[in-house]
Parts: sequence; structure tokens; C-alpha cells
Amino acid sequence: SDLETRPVAVCMIIGNLRTEVKKATTFEEQLEIMKRRGCIVEDEKKALQVLKCVNYYRLTAYFLPYKMPDDRYREGTTFEKIYRIYDFDRRLRNLLLMIIERIELYFRAQIAYYHAHRYGPLGYLNEENYNKRHHHDRFIAHIEKAVKNNAQQPFVAHYIQQYDAQFPIWVIVELLTVGELSTFYDDLPRADKKTLARNCLQTTDRNLTSWLICLTKLRNYCAHYSRLYFNKFGTVPATPLGFSYRLGDRVFDYILVLKFLYPEKSAWEKDCCEPFERLLEEYSDAIDLAHLGMPQNYSELLN
Repeated sequence: SDLETRPVAVCMIIGNLRTEVKKATTFEEQLEIMKRRGCIVEDEKKALQVLKCVNYYRLTAYFLPYKMPDDRYREGTTFEKIYRIYDFDRRLRNLLLMIIERIELYFRAQIAYYHAHRYGPLGYLNEENYNKRHHHDRFIAHIEKAVKNNAQQPFVAHYIQQYDAQFPIWVIVELLTVGELSTFYDDLPRADKKTLARNCLQTTDRNLTSWLICLTKLRNYCAHYSRLYFNKFGTVPATPLGFSYRLGDRVFDYILVLKFLYPEKSAWEKDCCEPFERLLEEYSDAIDLAHLGMPQNYSELLN
């Protein structure tokens, strides 16, 4: 058969179609492909070392802004510049993860505190304490799975042994993913969502629902080392009433969402704006602010 007579290429059968998968290439061959497409490589030894540390498929995504319809790169595109953009993206993700952590922990605390005082420590187990969109069986299954997967954690083991596995809401929120926390908020009755949004951020529940969804998406991108530069997230966050800029779905728009969600407003400039500005300055020789979705008055919007 074809599968037996092709030791290098792999064939995949999809329905009635047989698609040949690209064969594996060496690091040297990967570099040659880049050069044939017009990439200028000033230091081949260093470039090969980069390819040994960064998956070729991951790195080539950063060539997208410089790629022409014939798959060649624009004149003057250098390997060194592309790697600089890749490194900028890596450091931007690390910065944003620190910001996201503060926001995530804040909302875990706020939601747990509110729910415990509104419905009691175990009120989350009562299906009547949610809106009609809530899928309670699915939610309970998620909790049971999270407890099982974390049974060796000291705080989980403590509640299993000492409290017959009755976990109050302030423990449960520590086991929820950011996405599950966002869904938990969205599944609350409208009155509860409005109260939380007003108490936490002086905003509307619709804004907070949208921003938590975007927070989840951005966190997942950062945590899984996905590309932020020259990328679209697909979900457009809500623009707060009276804000002078209409949000889109690029990374700068999501950084503005972090600004809206950040619990310590007085520390925002020191924690985010200043390190972000330093990062932009350090990589100004390689990056294009338009590829981050940044308007000319970005500093005014950010601060």
C-alpha cells in the first residue's frame, strides 16, 4: 500500500481523501527554508541555536506581518528582528500574567465573600441560587473532579478528613479555573451580579461579565505561551460608557480590560504602565505598535 511504500512521508486518511503530512526537517533544513523565503540570517550558528530551543512552527508565526502572498518575506526581514519580536512577546506575556494574577485572586476573594454571606458557606450547592442558564449537574461534576484531582493538596485533604468533604465556597473558589470562576459569576442571579459589579468596580454586570470572559482568554494565551503580537483574540470586550476609545480584539484592547479590572487603581501605573512602557522602549527597534492594536494616544488611554 501507499502507507507501506512511503517511509518518510506520513499519510492521513480523512473521509475518502488521503492527505500527505509534511515530512520532518532538520534544524539546518528549517533555516534554509527561511532563507529561501527571503529571510536574512546574519549569524547562522545563533539562529540554529534558537531553532533548537524554540519550535520552528511557533517561531514562524512571528513572520506573519512580513509574509507576502507568494510565501516569501518582505525585503529586509531578518531572523534577528523576528527573534526580537518573539522575545518581546514572551516578556509581555510574563508581565501580563503578573497583572492577571492580582485580578484573579481579587475576584476569587470577592465572589467567595459575597456568596458566603448571601447564601451561606454551602449555598453554591443549591441550584436555586443561580439563574436559569446555569447547568447545575455539570457544575457539580466539575467540582467533584477538581476535588478528586487535588485530593493530595493539604487544604483539600483537611476538609475531607475534618469536615466530611463539605467544602465551603471560599475553598471551592480556589479549585475553580478562571473560566469556571467567570461562568460562576455569569450564572448568578442578575441582582447578585449587579451588586458584585458595583461593589468591586463601580461598573455594570454586563461589563464585568464581558471582561471576565476576556480575562480568561488572555490568561489562557499567556499561560500556554500563545502569540499575542499581531494576533486577534476573536472576542471584543465591552467598552465602558463614556470611555473615549472603542475596544477591539487586539492585545492592547485586552490590556485596557486589565486596567478596568485591576483592584488597586493607585498602583496600576507602577505595576503595569511603567514596565510596559519600558518594554516598548527596549524593543522599539523591532516591534510595530500597530501590530499590538495600539493607537497613537495609547499612553493617555493606558494611564
